[in-house]
Amino acid sequence: MFSKFYSLDKDINNTNNYSISKDVVWASPKGFDLTMDIYSPKKDKGSFPVLVIFHGGGFLIRRKNILDNMAQYIASNHDYVVCNVNYRLLGDQHNSVTFNELIGDAFGSILWIKENIFKFKGDKDRLAVTGDSAGAYISAMIVNSGTKIGKKENYSEHLSFEPSYLPEKIKLKDISNNNLLAVNAAVLSYGGFDFYKWALYGGAETYKNFFWWMAFAKPRGIFGSEYNPSSHPEMYKASSPIYNIPNIQNQKLPPQLITSASQDKVIPVYAVKDYVKALENQGQSVEYWEYEDKNHAYLDSGRSFLVGNDFKRDAIPALKKIMNFLDSCL
Repeated sequence: MFSKFYSLDKDINNTNNYSISKDVVWASPKGFDLTMDIYSPKKDKGSFPVLVIFHGGGFLIRRKNILDNMAQYIASNHDYVVCNVNYRLLGDQHNSVTFNELIGDAFGSILWIKENIFKFKGDKDRLAVTGDSAGAYISAMIVNSGTKIGKKENYSEHLSFEPSYLPEKIKLKDISNNNLLAVNAAVLSYGGFDFYKWALYGGAETYKNFFWWMAFAKPRGIFGSEYNPSSHPEMYKASSPIYNIPNIQNQKLPPQLITSASQDKVIPVYAVKDYVKALENQGQSVEYWEYEDKNHAYLDSGRSFLVGNDFKRDAIPALKKIMNFLDSCL
């Protein structure tokens, strides 16, 4: 599906400009090690803004390495600490991971980063999240629902999320009360933001969802066999960013850049625009950009023989726009 990544191309990956800590274990829920790669500028000028990256893959495939070229390019050409993060996929742990646990992994990674990133020259008070496709969805959940915290065992009751990592002396209620998951900016690239409708009308929990095939996993309910979007719509909506956008009078969200790809058949432009409109309807600040003549997953590493994307040709122009936006926010 992919040719060799561009990791040996100095224009994309100049290791003279950064140091890297590979596969840092930041949590081990139920014995499953969650890791991230952390890129730190070699410059010695104090601390740097932090960009946290979440990969896509329909919550069922891919790992952080699919965005290696993106992380390498940013670390090589910009003064940022970059965290490229792994989270559990639905098919992990014998196909038992629930969707709220997956979101909890993302929440936990932000808590770990804020507690530890100073060791890697990062400034926790200048932190942005980004991701493509499913990673954009995950980033949106951090932005919209980072104050909705509760024990994972009781998700069906309180519709909140338990982070997979919790700093010592921090209680769950402290995360909500002190807004400990707050970020300063977000870039959401060609993401879908409504799992409820995908499950209700699009067969997301069946073999109609081709990601189950690609993961070699048996389709199932993302919250367990006893739940479905018809009988428990509130569970699916609570985990879908589009239903959890606060009104600006109640909570002002950070600046957001949301992108789409004009030729995208996985997440069509209209679906991304629906989310942009939902943000605008709540008075939130959002910038929208449609990448002309591009397909889904244009930020992926290397060359894709499946959709014809090429990181060097397609991703770099988009990353220049993304980094200009982040520079203006951080």
